[in-house]
Formats: sequence, C-alpha cells, structure tokens
Amino acid sequence: MMGDQLFVPADFAVPDGLTDGEFRLEPLGARHNAADYAAWTASTGHIQATPGFAGWGWPHEMSLAENLRDLKRHARDFAGRRGFTYTVLSTATGDVIGCVYIYPPRGESPGHPGAGDRDAVVRSWVRADHAALDPVLYRAVLAWLERDWPFRSVEYAPRA
Repeated sequence: MMGDQLFVPADFAVPDGLTDGEFRLEPLGARHNAADYAAWTASTGHIQATPGFAGWGWPHEMSLAENLRDLKRHARDFAGRRGFTYTVLSTATGDVIGCVYIYPPRGESPGHPGAGDRDAVVRSWVRADHAALDPVLYRAVLAWLERDWPFRSVEYAPRA
C-alpha cells in the first residue's frame, strides 16, 4: 500500500506471467540472480539507451550480492503488491533475456494529486544480443496490461 491507496485492487489476481512466442515472463526472484546479473551487466549501454531508462539511474555498477538484494526487494514488492517485476526468459533456452517492471508512478500514489492519469509506469529491457525482440516485448506487454491488468493508463516509453 502507498498511503491509503493500493497499487492494484485487493481482489485483483496478479498474473503469474505471460508467454508470447520467443519469450515468457515469470516473477523475478532470487533464483534468477546469476542469470539476471549476467544479462544486464553484458548489456548496460544497451539498457541505458532503451526508451524509458534515461535518467532512471539504473543500470549501475553493483556486485552479484548487491544484485541479489535488489532481486529480493523486487520479490518483496511483488509479494506486498507494491510493484511487479518479471524476468523475461527465452522460451527456447530458458535464459534470462530481459526484465519488465510495473510500478506506481515514482513518488506518487495512484489516485492522489500529482499522479495525473497514470496508474502505472512500465519499463522493460532486453539483452543487447536480443535487441530485435525489444519492440515485440513492448507490444506484447502493452496488450497484456490492457487485457489483464486493472490500469486505466500506463506510462510505457514507445518503441519504434
């Protein structure tokens, strides 16, 4: 909860993932640490150039142990329904190839002044060696948000 507002309604069944062609999403957790760390550290410049990441302050240098703490924080947010982070896995290999973050607008609670009409801010990235998948992931996630989530409006930087 943020203030007296929930990010999603209490009776909303949070999706446990999405499968779409070349990828599947599942909640990010500690078990993904080594593969997640390898994926983003090999693609830092690519992620920083991905729409939605300018000025976000991530990715930045951190150790594998610091990454694990970050993944555990995301898992606590998910369990507490404060935000939802999904790892993007290749359906062919099971490798971590990206990540999707669904959070309330930073520093704002949905329905409160300043939040505008945005219910959620969404960011996603894929590894540099899967760059062609970025617009495919974007379209699939956007359709999923519109179809299966309770948000009226999301901020999600468009892809070309």
